[in-house]
Amino acid sequence: MSRILYDLSTTDDQRFSPYCWRSKLALAHKGLDFATEPVRFTEKHKIAFSEQGKVPVLDDGGTVVHDSWAIAEYLEDTYPDAPALFPGATGRQMAKMTNEWTDGLHGTIFPCIILDIFRRLDAEDQAYFRKTREARFGESLEDLQAGRDARIGEFREVALASMRVHLSERPYIAGAAPAYGDYIVFGTFQWARLTSDFDILEAGDPVADWRSRMVERTAELGLA
Repeated sequence: MSRILYDLSTTDDQRFSPYCWRSKLALAHKGLDFATEPVRFTEKHKIAFSEQGKVPVLDDGGTVVHDSWAIAEYLEDTYPDAPALFPGATGRQMAKMTNEWTDGLHGTIFPCIILDIFRRLDAEDQAYFRKTREARFGESLEDLQAGRDARIGEFREVALASMRVHLSERPYIAGAAPAYGDYIVFGTFQWARLTSDFDILEAGDPVADWRSRMVERTAELGLA
């Protein structure tokens, strides 16, 4: 069976979408073979068959699923004998809550790296990215990223406080071993880590230590 994940990419093949990382880690966690098809911002024709315009898109032997959460649920329900993405009786509900919490972090992180992402794109994708993101935020990319050094302290102290407490009792968000809840949050931190030299986490923070363990997990799964 052919299994293809359509994955956001720069022209130099940097794969940086937080949502695509969630799906790649979910597939690898399940032990499912898959290939990735790079999709640039201006290559939406590649995923036109999914009848929408965003990655990730999974084509699992003709079954098409889009949206990272929908893909995770599809994989869990379709391959129940593979390692669980949502372990435990409440695993799915907890992962859903983590999914919603993590999406809320994007509004803080994105302005801190938005110009750095822009600089990694080619001219055609840069034009698309600037036009759509400046329309979304109502400011220039340069103004959005300005002052990030002053803003990041509150993000580290306040936005990550609950995660820091959670990790004081366990090595991973899901408990003794990583599962989909970890992949959700790591996808976002991986997005920032791969696109910008500006570190959104502070050395010595338990969250940064967890991220280091997740980088190792990613390598173990063959996705580094």
